[in-house]
Amino acid sequence: MSKKRYERPIISKHYSGLMNKFGTKTLNSPKPDIEGIPVKHLVENYGSPLFVITESKIRQNQRDALRIFKTRYPKVQFAWSYKTNYLDAVCAVFHQEGSIAEVVSEFEYDKARHLGIKGEDIIFNGPDKSKAALLKAIKEGARIHIDHFDELYDIIEITDTNNLKANVAIRVNMDVGVYPKWDRFGFNYENGEAWQALKRILANKNLNLVGLHTHVGTYMMSSEAYRIAASALVALAKGLKNELDVNLDYIDLGGGFASHNTLIGQYLPAEEVVPSFEDFADAISTGLFELQLRPDEMPTLILETGRALVDNAGYLLSTVIANKRLSNGRRAIIIDAGVNILFTGFWYKHKISPAQEGGAHPEEASMFGPLCMNIDVIRESITLPSLRKGDKLVIEDVGAYDMTQWMQFISMRPNVVMIMEDGSIELIRKAETLEYLLQQELLPAKLSIK
Repeated sequence: MSKKRYERPIISKHYSGLMNKFGTKTLNSPKPDIEGIPVKHLVENYGSPLFVITESKIRQNQRDALRIFKTRYPKVQFAWSYKTNYLDAVCAVFHQEGSIAEVVSEFEYDKARHLGIKGEDIIFNGPDKSKAALLKAIKEGARIHIDHFDELYDIIEITDTNNLKANVAIRVNMDVGVYPKWDRFGFNYENGEAWQALKRILANKNLNLVGLHTHVGTYMMSSEAYRIAASALVALAKGLKNELDVNLDYIDLGGGFASHNTLIGQYLPAEEVVPSFEDFADAISTGLFELQLRPDEMPTLILETGRALVDNAGYLLSTVIANKRLSNGRRAIIIDAGVNILFTGFWYKHKISPAQEGGAHPEEASMFGPLCMNIDVIRESITLPSLRKGDKLVIEDVGAYDMTQWMQFISMRPNVVMIMEDGSIELIRKAETLEYLLQQELLPAKLSIK
């Protein structure tokens, strides 16, 4: 018989008439495996901390989203948002599922091209596009979404100097009832700036206007905002059709759909308050059908959904390295994954589960990472059973932004593996080493101490 773990006696105060641990579930059940692969096996072979991506979940998410939108609007094209997660293996799965690429920098543009995506299948967004990047994108037939007048003038100059034609759209910002307004990107709808930009584009023979684009925000919890945005873009499209006899190829509603991560400060869990894909699809299609065109004349709907398609396909495995008692008596759990690799921990209450059976008495605790910084807080408060040094934890819904916003700070970035549909495991990004980091450093000879 194995020796039972010791747990110190705990006295918990309960109040009559209020919920407590005996009347409501406060603990996440142990999660010993991911897609049938034991957590212990993953950590033994690839180290801790460790990011795990599941191929099957990505594919299912994308197929479900496409099905939901296509049943409501006949012409839909998804564009994978590279900034959400631009690991080659992740992008490749989305491209295999039919997504084109949406990028917001020359770096991301080059990464998509390196992966084999044609220029014509790239949407180039963002406020910072150099003339060199614009020239490359124009030559390769990319769709350039113009963010401001200075960029428009650069494109006019480039196309005139090089005798080229550019496929362009404009990004439009508007009041959709969500605050703060995202009006720092694109041309404003209400003050007529967007209409001015469209007329200047159409006045130039080298510019081919192909679409309209908006991106109303991030982690959007209002489907109505998308209906308002779609209606505004439809109004611009109607003006182009009626006044200038211009038909658009597409209307791009951007991304921003919320995932099922619960925000810090949010009382109810995300799955109870976040709109579903059905809600978003109903709202957007309702706005688009205000165009009142024949089905064959309707523009393609482009969606740049990122977070909602990949968040739940990502896991972070971590190991308990210490238990402490804070000055106020609260338990503190120290794990080997810090906010340098779990950047979204600053705004999400990630679901965190032990990977093994724990003690019988749950206790409220604070959870910290290993960094020597006071901001390295994974959770201010979480109820968990007693955990021992070496126990494993599974942090869920980390597929979006953590692997693009992570930092090499105090500790290096870890391995990333993908569990394939057939159950095999592939290493898709190797852990950093000192040699890797030193490749970019140069030490002046007069500073050498060897």
